[in-house]
Amino acid sequence: MTDRIILLQAPGGVAQFRIEDQRSDPPGNGEIKIRHEAIGTNFLDIYHRQGIYPLPSYPAVIGVEAAGIVEAVGSDVTDFKPGDRVAYAGPPVGAYCSTRNIASEKVIRLPDAVSFKTAASSLLKGMTAYMLLEKIYDVREGSTVLIHAAAGGLGSILVRWAKSLNASVIGTVSTSEKASRAASYGADHLIVGREADIVAEVKRLTGGIGVDVAYDGIGGDMLLKTIRSVRPFGTAVTIGQAAGPVPPVAVEELRPGKSLCHPSIMAWCSDIGRYCDAAQAAIRALETGIVAEIAAEYALADVARAHEEMETGRAAGSILLMP
Repeated sequence: MTDRIILLQAPGGVAQFRIEDQRSDPPGNGEIKIRHEAIGTNFLDIYHRQGIYPLPSYPAVIGVEAAGIVEAVGSDVTDFKPGDRVAYAGPPVGAYCSTRNIASEKVIRLPDAVSFKTAASSLLKGMTAYMLLEKIYDVREGSTVLIHAAAGGLGSILVRWAKSLNASVIGTVSTSEKASRAASYGADHLIVGREADIVAEVKRLTGGIGVDVAYDGIGGDMLLKTIRSVRPFGTAVTIGQAAGPVPPVAVEELRPGKSLCHPSIMAWCSDIGRYCDAAQAAIRALETGIVAEIAAEYALADVARAHEEMETGRAAGSILLMP
């Protein structure tokens, strides 16, 4: 039996993707074979494709989350059986394929209330939200947070999760249409437009103080604005560079007493205990409706088009690949 796989031949543009059929091998000891029903995409995939975060070798299979049905288990696997509904997220990369053998300790059982599409679009983002809102900074009732790209895949989950903690949320979005979406997720205030004076607006909305914590996945020159939007002794968190690499930041920008954090969900998940805690927290959140909207679905073979759409920044939500 053969299965479809997307190989990245070398770092670069979408032309580096190659679609191939490969032999379907049985799972080894401690492994589970999953037949994917839906595969999630993330900006992390773009960073891997472009070589911003280099992979150990090429050709390689990228992708860090998917959901599906257990097709077979290794001889020593007792926690799962064929037919179980499951998902996974985080390292190691390798989700852009129709079936995958993966270590059973990385596999999370899906409750019936969570669909394959929801899990594939939201699990890693939910784990990231858990890390950011409950571990990197302890967001709680009375906290004021700034979330960039509040209508995007991760942004929508951050908004919903922060509101579930009774925080006040200021979101930034590029268009009025995205503002409407972010408002529906619960954002209390929205700053609209790429040319908006974000620092001035945040100060106005917070009585001149600034936010307790700000999450910036945009990168480029946005990080400096993000730091300046944070109150004294607050925290700015840089989590991506959708608009380009972050330029050097002078340490003086952190006066008085601000913190700058650069966490990685992939590094967080390298510890299996942290991984399981984050995954279970994310699944509980998905069951309550803290999910990303699905902006588009593409056949696995149309991976290049999916990446091109992600890079435009137009999608309000997550993009799925369907095997």
